[in-house]
Amino acid sequence: MTDTTLEIPAKAQPARHRTALAVIASAQLMTALDATIVNIALPSAQQALRFDDSQRQWVVTAYTVCFAGLLLFGGRVADVFGRRRTFRLGLTGFGLASLLAGLAPGLPLLLAGRALQGGFAALITPSVLSLLAVTFTEPRERARAFAVYGAVASSGAAAGLLLGGVITEYASWRWCLFVNVALAAVLLIAGRRALPDPPPTPGARLDAASAALATGGLAAVVLGCGQAARAGWSSPSVISALIGGAVLLTAFAVRQARVKDPLLPLRILADRNRIGACLAVGTAVVGAFGMFLLLTYHLQVVLHYSPARAGVAVLPMALANAVSGYQLGNRLAPRVPARVLITTGLLIAAAGLLLMTRLTPDSGYLMPILPAEVLVGVGMGTLFPPAFQLGIRGATQRDAGVTSAVVNAATQVGSSVGTAVLNTLAVSATAAYLASHAAGPSAHQAALVHGYASATLWAAVLLAVMAACTYALIRTGTNTANTDTTKEI
Repeated sequence: MTDTTLEIPAKAQPARHRTALAVIASAQLMTALDATIVNIALPSAQQALRFDDSQRQWVVTAYTVCFAGLLLFGGRVADVFGRRRTFRLGLTGFGLASLLAGLAPGLPLLLAGRALQGGFAALITPSVLSLLAVTFTEPRERARAFAVYGAVASSGAAAGLLLGGVITEYASWRWCLFVNVALAAVLLIAGRRALPDPPPTPGARLDAASAALATGGLAAVVLGCGQAARAGWSSPSVISALIGGAVLLTAFAVRQARVKDPLLPLRILADRNRIGACLAVGTAVVGAFGMFLLLTYHLQVVLHYSPARAGVAVLPMALANAVSGYQLGNRLAPRVPARVLITTGLLIAAAGLLLMTRLTPDSGYLMPILPAEVLVGVGMGTLFPPAFQLGIRGATQRDAGVTSAVVNAATQVGSSVGTAVLNTLAVSATAAYLASHAAGPSAHQAALVHGYASATLWAAVLLAVMAACTYALIRTGTNTANTDTTKEI
């Protein structure tokens, strides 16, 4: 198997690269969209399938848990079987899983379909990130490509809310899932000739046991965090799930240190810059996904927006994210140290979340929601492109797939744990407010808003603290400095 970049005349490369970037960005957009496209449809799906508030987060986390838990395995699959082949397998499975979830007659089958979506997304994402690095090797061209990729990755979640709202109102919440079937088919056709086909990594092997430990451990932690909304943090079931998750994740780490061909080679984690980048994107996603879930319910339940209007209401966040991501990633990343951009992005996003804590039942859209959305969007756009590029810098061809998976796993772990924890904090704060106030419709709305604001405050504090930690951890110059593309993917 040969790299198809050698088979195409040099004059054809720019057009081919543009097509490849379009396919890669669209595939990443599809997986990012599906983390949130059902969020705005959740009130409609919840009414249709009759599940309660404590269960609503599972529609989101069933996807993100399997996505995060299997990303490392997906990266190794890409190394063993080839990145383009893995990409095509992931697209096919993702389309079929979306069809299953869209046809679900009840919550169990919907969750099964969402979990399968996450599993196949775990094949797509590490493949496209490593294909991006293989396709774009010139520093300036690579910076531009990663700016586009980072903007798509970070704005896809907000765009999912917009698309989900329009589809839910004018078609059905089920079409938020059906749309993936057509998109996956188009990408399969378009990527057939445009994407490079680097050979599999010699000697790479799969480790299903490690994949089971990682996925099971993360699922147990998220399960414990989610159950706390109904049973409380001191509940035996919650404590058991959290301890069980910690044991499984510890066993995973021990296995990686002992097996000959680990799913996560510990040498990948020896780079403090990569660790800092992963912590930054994981923390940022905690705030972003928590805000998406809570804002969805605030707009539709408290402000009584229709799904489409609620989707349009989050458009400023997506626009701010996309514009800042491309402009800052493309123009500043080659000249400004990565840790400065990453830390600044976290602080801007934290300011937006802090503004959301001023929500009251009488708050309108223009204040504080709109400026908070813009701040969060700009913050995410500022940090994601340099963080993604920093995360895979220095990775060898052998570790291309798994390194890409580590960076993306950080975002999915953040979304999984963040959604579960912030939903639990919101539900708990709402219950505590109702217990201390007289019952009534106005009290119920005030309690909901109090819950949203309390959870968002915790997210803002987390982002601010992590900004200081990542600034101290990351030690690197600009994104094009000291880059030896012959040693990297």
